[in-house]
Amino acid sequence: MPLDLRELPAPLDGELVEKLRRVDFPTLGHYLEEGFCDPLLQRQAGTDRIVGRAVTVRITATDSTMLHHAAGLVGPGDVVVVDCGGDRRHAPLGEVVVNALASRGAAGVVVDGLCTDIDALRALALPVYAYGRTALTTKLHGIADGSLCAPVVCGGVPVQAGDIVLGDANGVVIASAVRLAAVVEEALDDDAEEPALVAQLWQGKPLGSLTGATETLQRLG
Repeated sequence: MPLDLRELPAPLDGELVEKLRRVDFPTLGHYLEEGFCDPLLQRQAGTDRIVGRAVTVRITATDSTMLHHAAGLVGPGDVVVVDCGGDRRHAPLGEVVVNALASRGAAGVVVDGLCTDIDALRALALPVYAYGRTALTTKLHGIADGSLCAPVVCGGVPVQAGDIVLGDANGVVIASAVRLAAVVEEALDDDAEEPALVAQLWQGKPLGSLTGATETLQRLG
């Protein structure tokens, strides 16, 4: 597949980003099925939650030339999403690349593969999501294959440049702004109601009665 270099996507809507910063990401799981990355793709470094614009990068298994190029283009709030073509042996992401991203204000990075230099990454604290860690790294081979801001797959999820990346200790969600805007208000309402629901549980009220699950089963039976 030849090189495919495209322009960076449009900025995200600031109002939507602000709402997504307030929502509990697992609450979105009440309303969405798509967009949830493989649960084995977990945060390896950093503690902050991520809400950012996806800048997509596709590399070959052993060559991180495209990623090095992309690292000099990202801006504040961007999340680099790296498709390694299914490779699970080489780490394209380590101390130098993550410092490059952090120095430009990136919000985080999600790699559909492995990372390295884990102690340095944790000291830097930029959120890094990967399947694990290794000492075997990619090289700068300069292979004429890869893409920037073209569609990729990460954690089993199709990703377009400009999608919104959400990440916390539970994992990663990647979806279009349109899809997230359609559910975020209802999710925020749920979050606001949850403390009262939990309080009623501690007062002895059955969960099924509070949520309607018991009534549903009685009706079905």
